[in-house]
Amino acid sequence: MATPRTKIGSRPEAPRAWQRMLSGRRLDLLDPSPLDIEIEDIAHGLSRVARWNGQTVGAHAFSVAQHSMIVEEICRKLAPGWDKKRRLLALLHDAPEYVIGDMISPFKAALGLDYKEFELKLESAIHLRFGLPAHPPAAIKAVIKRADIICAYFEAVQLAGFSEAEAKRFFGAPPRGMALKIKPAPVSDVQEAFLKRFRSLIDPA
Repeated sequence: MATPRTKIGSRPEAPRAWQRMLSGRRLDLLDPSPLDIEIEDIAHGLSRVARWNGQTVGAHAFSVAQHSMIVEEICRKLAPGWDKKRRLLALLHDAPEYVIGDMISPFKAALGLDYKEFELKLESAIHLRFGLPAHPPAAIKAVIKRADIICAYFEAVQLAGFSEAEAKRFFGAPPRGMALKIKPAPVSDVQEAFLKRFRSLIDPA
């Protein structure tokens, strides 16, 4: 395993804690700045991050970007009176994963509080970049979380090999009368659709 380069009489160089994005931005992972966050980088990354660690059926991985669009769609059904900013919060609810990837919930729990604090710091920077509250109200977060769980139920049954009984045990039953048909799409299509949806919600008109 490589060790940090050292010079005689000097301390070891600190490990690199930033990532170069395709936009050219250099995002500090320990202290992310809203100024270094671009929606094109988020769309590019999320459309290439697979849900369920890639253990889904179909010719294409089911990406976090596609999941995020479905969650925003479910929020429109759960809270039809929401304005565009609240719906944008739903679309971006997993945005930090463009940097940190989609870790399954058991692994997040194993990593502990430090991981959650890191995720929240990045989420706050993303929200501020797009004119959203750094820390959304609990009531809004609760609706998004409910939509997230509903989406996970349908993903589990249709894509990830769960039986309906098993999915209900882990995620609960979806609302009566709600039905979704999920089909993983090609990366380029998802990336374009995610950007299109973002632009429709960021537009104040």
